[in-house]
Amino acid sequence: MFPKLTPVTKNIIILNVIIYLISNFVDFPRLYNLFSAFYPLSPNFHSWQILTHMFMHAPLGEGYGIMHILLNMMTLWSFGPVLEGIIGERKYIILYFLSGLGGFVLFNLWNFYEIQQMVQSLTSQGINVAEIFHKSALSYEGTVPSVAMPLINELRAPMLGASAAIMGVVAGFATLFPDAKLYLMFVPIGIKAKYLVIGFVVVSFFLQITGKTLGIAHFAHIGGAIVGYLLVRHFIKNRFRIN
Repeated sequence: MFPKLTPVTKNIIILNVIIYLISNFVDFPRLYNLFSAFYPLSPNFHSWQILTHMFMHAPLGEGYGIMHILLNMMTLWSFGPVLEGIIGERKYIILYFLSGLGGFVLFNLWNFYEIQQMVQSLTSQGINVAEIFHKSALSYEGTVPSVAMPLINELRAPMLGASAAIMGVVAGFATLFPDAKLYLMFVPIGIKAKYLVIGFVVVSFFLQITGKTLGIAHFAHIGGAIVGYLLVRHFIKNRFRIN
């Protein structure tokens, strides 16, 4: 189930674990507020979050807790070494981080659409939206109109996790080995990699547009998978340059 760890995959896993431990056991500075990715137009957003959110995972005892990082790292360990061994370390690093970036972009495009709906609704009610954006800062402790709370919550909700980057790795693996049979926990039947990834993308899309997200950034997963697929397709077309 777990192949021998390759250098880049091993270092990514080690870095994720170290940052997770520091984030949960060191209170200052508040790493979750600094390094998770907020909506780009939120006052809580900082440019470095585009990268750092890929190394943040659900806090212990909150949301999915430790299972978030465990599942992500187990998945990366399962697929990463194979892909890294085939396309080489440099291309693997590019794929990993561009997939994470692709997830960030697609998720926030959807976020932009949803937030614009809220902005238009509040504006029609005579609410000063610019003021609401200002009051959405995590440091703000004053009162806000109850009607504006959905927008406040969106602007204060962080995106975090390596899932988009890892989905790029999984999609890249499925592109190279579409007929490889994969076995999921509690599912005794092997599923071809191409069908597993396609099914995951379809289900993620449905859950996102229906609002049944359960605190999961489904479009980030889709964005990561798309980038991973496209990059490996590009590498295949230039296969003599793969090292």
